[in-house]
Amino acid sequence: MDLELEQYLLSHIDEEPEILRQLDRDTKVRFLNARMVSGHLQGRILVMLCRMINPERVLEIGTFTGYSAICLAEGTAENAEVHTIELNDEMEEQINHWVDISGYSDKIRLHIGDAKDVIPSLEGQFDLVYMDHDKKEYKNCYDTVFPKVKPGGFILADNTLWSGKILGEIAPNDKQSLAISKFNDYIANDFRVEKVILPLRDGLTIIRKKQ
Repeated sequence: MDLELEQYLLSHIDEEPEILRQLDRDTKVRFLNARMVSGHLQGRILVMLCRMINPERVLEIGTFTGYSAICLAEGTAENAEVHTIELNDEMEEQINHWVDISGYSDKIRLHIGDAKDVIPSLEGQFDLVYMDHDKKEYKNCYDTVFPKVKPGGFILADNTLWSGKILGEIAPNDKQSLAISKFNDYIANDFRVEKVILPLRDGLTIIRKKQ
């Protein structure tokens, strides 16, 4: 997104809560892959979508430092559950620190492990699933989580425009771009769902499981 446009958007939406501003700053200081953090605009989008959908049970695949999990908790009702899965066990202490001081520790339940192993172990179904993890695993995780999404429920898939790399010819060794391209084609042809791609930041696909 053009920097000038992004600054305009940020100046005309709800402010970023201070705890998330601190988390974003801390992530950028401590982690080389800090661009993976959701950030102000994406975070407010997640909060707004949660307000609209009003999910009782949310599943996030890919926690990173916890920014988006806190946003999902912020946007849901007091009795809602937000389950979040992180593959990297070295992130556990970092995530728990920010969740504890966010005020949403009673809502957020962290699971450490491979999502394809964790998802089948989770009881019940989910109203909303947010996917923001290894792009090579998108299709497999989508297939794994789909039975656990309630009819009429939603799946949000982040980064589905992948810096525009999906528009041209993709090099055979660019596994991430190839995976996103194949995932987009797979969703486009999935008759079980309704779907739309929003060209916000790096692309956000909203998928609704048909009744």
